[in-house]
Amino acid sequence: MALMTSISFSGRCLCGEVAYEAKGEAAHADACHCAMCRRWSGHYWASVNVPVAAFRIVRGEENVGWFQSSADVRRGFCRTCGSALFWHPNGNPEWSHMIAISAGSLDAPTGVALTKHIFVASKGDYYEIADGLLQKAAH
Repeated sequence: MALMTSISFSGRCLCGEVAYEAKGEAAHADACHCAMCRRWSGHYWASVNVPVAAFRIVRGEENVGWFQSSADVRRGFCRTCGSALFWHPNGNPEWSHMIAISAGSLDAPTGVALTKHIFVASKGDYYEIADGLLQKAAH
């Protein structure tokens, strides 16, 4: 069994009102192509998953808005600039201990690499996925 190394992340929204820190066990991101993520983010949603217990908002927690986009998922954003920041499956007991952080909001250097595409069966018809990474029709 390979040991995973812990990686630290920090990031913020576009205007800087919201900033966060997190630790994760892997330095990979996935790209979700479902219709909800595309509408919310403006394209596909690339994110890094970390445990909620290893995540904290260090500035502007009062400026984070949450939109309950389905029975199982809420999405966090900056109330000032509108940056899409977090995806949290708060209604799903199997996954509610994790939070997905927008890869685009991470401070550089991120140390993160995109490793797979999910929900490609519902991707937009205006682009192709041609990077050679794993593609899953659903999750």
